[in-house]
Amino acid sequence: MAPHATLPPLRGRVQQEAPLAAFTWFRVGGPAEWLVRPADVDDLLLLLRDLPDAVPLTVIGAASNLIIRDGGVRGVVLRLAGRGFGEVTVEADGIVAGAAALDAVVAEHAAAAGLGGLEFLSGIPGSIGGAVAMNAGAYGREVRDALDWAEVATPDGLLRLSAEDLHFAYRHATLPTRGVVVRARFHAQPGDAAAIAAQIAKIRAAREATQPVRARTGGSTFKNPPGHKAWTLVDAAGCRGLVRGGAQVSELHANFLLNTGGATASDLEALGEEVRARVQAHSGITLEWEIKRIGEVSA
Repeated sequence: MAPHATLPPLRGRVQQEAPLAAFTWFRVGGPAEWLVRPADVDDLLLLLRDLPDAVPLTVIGAASNLIIRDGGVRGVVLRLAGRGFGEVTVEADGIVAGAAALDAVVAEHAAAAGLGGLEFLSGIPGSIGGAVAMNAGAYGREVRDALDWAEVATPDGLLRLSAEDLHFAYRHATLPTRGVVVRARFHAQPGDAAAIAAQIAKIRAAREATQPVRARTGGSTFKNPPGHKAWTLVDAAGCRGLVRGGAQVSELHANFLLNTGGATASDLEALGEEVRARVQAHSGITLEWEIKRIGEVSA
């Protein structure tokens, strides 16, 4: 792909063969053929309008639940960052947040304004764009419980979609083709600021105690099957602490994979597949990946 013949003239940053591993929580993966960081929504809309259909487009956010394979990602990798996409605005009964705003930061803004109902966001690693795109959830609530609308950039322009329009399901939202979440509004209820802050502190303490939050990890590896917790199935199959190359199943929480220092994306994905096979053999239940895996397997 020759981008100067293919990509429109953008004001944002465009890099060829751009390393991606440093953007991901696992710190693994090959380069992007092209990494595009638009300056703002107008820049993004121009890209989406004029990018040829034949050029693959992949969106990454905080990359907190993502394995980028060792062979890298073909086509355009889109990353929203900076002032153009990270603004958080407090309103009387809600919060409007850009896609690049971190979930935990949005929870903090709500708490500081004495707005309750968004504390659960403090327990979700990642950014608002990704949280909307996958209907992220934690501690009994999901994005669909709080979302009023999301603005989604598409090749045909900017759309404002309601929670109903997004057809939320467990860890899933239905976005338009080549649709990119750029902003979202969450409703919240005025409450006692100290009590809201205390709830956030409680969620963070629970995460610290039960999840490897300071490790190179990617959040929950597998979705919870109906009627089950993924971690209990992984544990029952004898996979806690299982190692493959530089990858390990966390000893602290069996639904987390770790890069212990020298893991490749291949190590992590192969370990995940081994866990899936062992769980299937032990319980007859097929675990589905919650972590996204993108890109090319290294030759």
